[in-house]
Amino acid sequence: MTLAGGMQTGGADAADPWHAAASENFPVASRLLAPRVRPQVVAFYRFARAADDAADDPAAAPEARLARLAALERGLDGEDAGPGAALRRAVGPGAALEEARALLVAFRRDAAGARCADWAALRDYCAHSAAPVGRFLLRVHGEGAGAHALSDALCAALQVLNHVQDIRADWQRLGRRYLPGDWMHAAGAGDAALAASTASPALRAVIDRTLGATGALLREAAPLPRRIRSRGLRAQAAATLFLARRLHARLERGDPLAGRIAPTRLDFARAGLAAAAALP
Repeated sequence: MTLAGGMQTGGADAADPWHAAASENFPVASRLLAPRVRPQVVAFYRFARAADDAADDPAAAPEARLARLAALERGLDGEDAGPGAALRRAVGPGAALEEARALLVAFRRDAAGARCADWAALRDYCAHSAAPVGRFLLRVHGEGAGAHALSDALCAALQVLNHVQDIRADWQRLGRRYLPGDWMHAAGAGDAALAASTASPALRAVIDRTLGATGALLREAAPLPRRIRSRGLRAQAAATLFLARRLHARLERGDPLAGRIAPTRLDFARAGLAAAAALP
């Protein structure tokens, strides 16, 4: 699973989230964020990484994955040690902690093998796997609920983009398909097409349709930086929007089955300029 809204949990070093963030599409543990909230953000990151590792362990049976997720939730309840308990100590009880609990809904779906029936199902998955990340960042910065819908749109877009990047690996390694199943059926693309070395015309049609819907989410999210009072978080949102648009454009032009498509160093440099422009 890849968490969006500024956090990619797969393949990074959980012991050093500041270093890990540098190699990810949409880093969450950014130095743009207010210093007072960084311990809370790092605790959230480590909780999400632990849950991700539990849900994505290919050597574990679904029951074992779910048991590990249950242990993490007990930590949120104050009944166990580990990353859940550490997050509870960092943020205390309340809405911010509930965003972490919401993530577990998506992780449990992943543990059982997620396959999205349609776009609505994918959006519902994103509402648990991605939206809580953005809302957590808003809450710990003291932002109001007025930015939630825009943040949800951006986080959903980030999540879908990450899944389009990884459609082949998600299917081959974990048997998961996040592309809408009804769109696959309408295009005549079977799940076996996800394991090919290049996208078939039918699968390409599904990818393009998914990217079209994701582009609409990015347009919906465009006003988000202007709705955020915190300078650092506003800059982070502007940089993330820029990178999401660049990744979206690259996925429209490239084939994610033929090789990993990701933002370039130049994209990251330009995202820094976008962040600087949002600081005043």
